[in-house]
Amino acid sequence: MAEPKNKYDRQLRIWGEQGQAALEKASICLLNCGPTGSEALKNLVLGGIGSVTIVDEFKVEMSDLGNNFLVDASSVGQSRAKCVCTFLQELNDAVKAKFIQESPERLLETNPSFFSQFTLVIATQLLEDSILKLDKICREGNVMLVIARSYGLTGLVRISVKEHTVIESKHEHFVEDLRFHNPWPELKQFAESIDLNVVDPVVHKHIPYAVILIKLVEKWKEMHDGHLPSTRKEKDEFKHLIKSLMLDIDEDNYKEAIRASFKVCPEGIGSDLRQILEDGSAEVDFGSSDFWVMVAALNEFIANEGEGEFPLEGSIPDMTSSTECYVNLQKIYQAKAEVDFLAVEQRVRSILKRIGRDSDAISRTDIKTFCRNSRKLAVRRYRSIEDEFKSPATLELQKNLNDEEYSYTFGFYVLLRAIDRFAANYNRFPGLFDRRVQYSLKSSEVADDVHRLNSIAVGILNNLGFKAKTLYEDLVSEMCRFGGAELHAVAAFVGGIASQEVIKLITKQFVPVSGTFIFDGIEHKSQVLPL
Repeated sequence: MAEPKNKYDRQLRIWGEQGQAALEKASICLLNCGPTGSEALKNLVLGGIGSVTIVDEFKVEMSDLGNNFLVDASSVGQSRAKCVCTFLQELNDAVKAKFIQESPERLLETNPSFFSQFTLVIATQLLEDSILKLDKICREGNVMLVIARSYGLTGLVRISVKEHTVIESKHEHFVEDLRFHNPWPELKQFAESIDLNVVDPVVHKHIPYAVILIKLVEKWKEMHDGHLPSTRKEKDEFKHLIKSLMLDIDEDNYKEAIRASFKVCPEGIGSDLRQILEDGSAEVDFGSSDFWVMVAALNEFIANEGEGEFPLEGSIPDMTSSTECYVNLQKIYQAKAEVDFLAVEQRVRSILKRIGRDSDAISRTDIKTFCRNSRKLAVRRYRSIEDEFKSPATLELQKNLNDEEYSYTFGFYVLLRAIDRFAANYNRFPGLFDRRVQYSLKSSEVADDVHRLNSIAVGILNNLGFKAKTLYEDLVSEMCRFGGAELHAVAAFVGGIASQEVIKLITKQFVPVSGTFIFDGIEHKSQVLPL
């Protein structure tokens, strides 16, 4: 067996050893291993998830061979869960895989405590009533739930968890905290030791842009009563000030300073981050999570040692500079980050002791990671499925209903709920008769199903607070034409999205979707509905 660091080399570069360790400790339960579930689990097994348990009552049929890559001709007649388990272990023998040949619906009724043993449950192709029961069970047991569904050319993914906190959100576009506007004494002293008017052209073109900006911000503030450039005109003037010091047009360091001039104005605390800092959970007690204990410490740091600033991250971007100058600058930023970390750590230990927990309950590594990412924190809270159905976000839904570009996407959401009610009423999916799909939409049977499905969908719309007589007729007809089919291409896409969200939840890295993800395979669009 390959060494873990070699085996998972590429993904370790994305979520690191800490994220990989979280995956390898996780236990996943998959309900139904049709195409959607199998594709989701395949991705997780290849990623090195700790263990998987498949719950599925069906045996492999000939129809499965056309849309499920984890079964083959020799599997026909055998337990689908067993066959999928076997193929998954061939993909990664380090993953523990087992199966239970039983109906997920029956298991929900007879043994609800079964689900409490898992880190996360992936529910695929379950109907509305079962989803409601499962969601309640998972919430009571603090088990994360990801719902995935593919149906013809559409599908959805929905996360359900009371609260999910993210420290390493890994924003792709984030401005570094370099403190050009407010350098601490050591940084200011270093900048003052460098002369921007040096006559040696080689030395002049190797002054790092960080130093150029620190010195010019100080000069600007002296000329403007302590104010930073704020208007477009002032920012253009500041760029001209930088440009005026260039000795030659090929000085890359000054070009970098001009491009980075926007960094001299601090971004301030964004609304999402301020909401976290002011959240009631930041008033901690014995039962508070490590995340909120560290947020409480962060609040104290900002109000005291930080003097309104967050802990410094300690890293600096690449820039044109002499090696000696760059290394010295890097050490100054790293030293400041260490000082800030120690201050936050001391406050974390103090808070833990104050609330009656072991003062060493949170590791230094976790606190350091928190400090490094303190400006990128995220919190997601998800309403229960029952709340979504009983009291939907009407205003947000109205926007989507009126948006011509995404009205089909919203229509699919309504119709996916409608087909569940149709199945509950008629014990089959619309357009599916005696396990066959009636393709001719001129058929009286199909016409009746189109009418029935439309009536159910209109009822759901009315319950959502919308007065409607019909949905798009062609959309309703398409849902009947799908006949409950799981197309492999759609299932692979939806399963891929589901596994991506599972990894985010387990590693606590990257920010998971905040609503219900809907895929529209007809228009090749997708949207997250904030429900």
